[in-house]
Amino acid sequence: MNIIIVGGGKVGRALCKDLSLTDNNVTMIELRETVLERTISRADIDGFVGNGADIDIQKEAGVEHCDIFIAVTPEDETNIIAASIAKNLGATHTIARVRKPAYATHNEFMHESMGITLMINPEYEAASQIVDILRYPGALSVENFSDGVHLIEVMIEDDELSGLMISQFRQKFPNLIICAVKRGEEVIIPTGDTMIKRGDHLFVTGEQDLLANFYHVTGKKKKRLKNTLIIGGSRISHYLIDMLKDISMGIKVIEINADKAGELSEDFPEVVVINGDGSDQEFLQEERIELFDAIVSLTGVDEENLLISLFARRNNLSKVITKVNRTDLINLIEEDPSHAFVTPHQLISNHISKFVRSVGSRAHSDIEGLYRVDNNQFEIIEFHITEESELTNQPIHSLPTKLDVLIANIIRNGHVIFPTGADDMQVDDHVIIATTRKYLTSLEDILE
Repeated sequence: MNIIIVGGGKVGRALCKDLSLTDNNVTMIELRETVLERTISRADIDGFVGNGADIDIQKEAGVEHCDIFIAVTPEDETNIIAASIAKNLGATHTIARVRKPAYATHNEFMHESMGITLMINPEYEAASQIVDILRYPGALSVENFSDGVHLIEVMIEDDELSGLMISQFRQKFPNLIICAVKRGEEVIIPTGDTMIKRGDHLFVTGEQDLLANFYHVTGKKKKRLKNTLIIGGSRISHYLIDMLKDISMGIKVIEINADKAGELSEDFPEVVVINGDGSDQEFLQEERIELFDAIVSLTGVDEENLLISLFARRNNLSKVITKVNRTDLINLIEEDPSHAFVTPHQLISNHISKFVRSVGSRAHSDIEGLYRVDNNQFEIIEFHITEESELTNQPIHSLPTKLDVLIANIIRNGHVIFPTGADDMQVDDHVIIATTRKYLTSLEDILE
């Protein structure tokens, strides 16, 4: 496919690297020549220096032959205008990163009147992920798929799971599937003979109530989080406060900027907002940090967020969530089962990659969900099977599937099936695949 990306920030660079690894012709438009040159040197792409909302620049980049046009500059207005122009010049699909609530709430108008296929809000996506993690305080990460199927990441300590074989786990929890095991730097798709070890990260799929039972039986169930301390009054904080109100959670916000603190107080009069430095440990002690169940660090500085989170860990908070943009910093922090990380630019990069793969997939299966782990070492993909699929009505054991591919779940008419070799896939099923293979675009790609 022909793909044009406007904007050479973190998201734009990540998309160039990802999308250029497959059979796509990727072109970047970027105002800063040095940024463009650096991106071209690291990914197999073409590039044009200029304003992505400029008609002449778009024509020069070949937008009339573009399958997918993606605008991810820091400016909402630039992204909206660029995507609308691209659609009018002939681009088949257009995507715009839009962060301001005033724009983000008008998806239908943007689609029908301005021709924007998909609008993505990184702050909203980050807030949604934070809420999911707060709902599962024993999990390091949470992802939602169709019909109530969740994927959770848990860290194994000295508990009853340590030393179990995967086959024994299946006997104990027949309606849960361990899709992958992360051990050190390696991610593996387990077999029945794989042993669970202390320090492993397990990626488990199942329905919400069954996962809750899993938490209870294994001792990983923590008390419901009743109150949360948010450090930083960013856009993510606005969305997060709004979402947390729906689950009746007490909230206190600390914001260093007096004007921002005042705006938050006006927008959310029921929330306690303190004007102060959330990175000051003495100040946090004065605010009785130890009395909170959870803390979410959302300042604009990664290092500050990490230091705040480490201080919260020392005070034994049940859940610590840290926003980071530089994922390499995470490796500097000692692992802790209570500590989760959120990276907004990765969230929307994954979202856009899912859309691109879905557009590029063959007609017999559509990609409806995509979740990635550890720099794309491992993926969980949700496919929707159409009538053209060649894999329907055959026992799974008869399919010559590739190594490192696991059919984790089949969702049929709202019911979740944890498949054995005797089960089959049918038209209109949603099938969840776990794999360490890269860039599957169709369910048929799981076959040798």
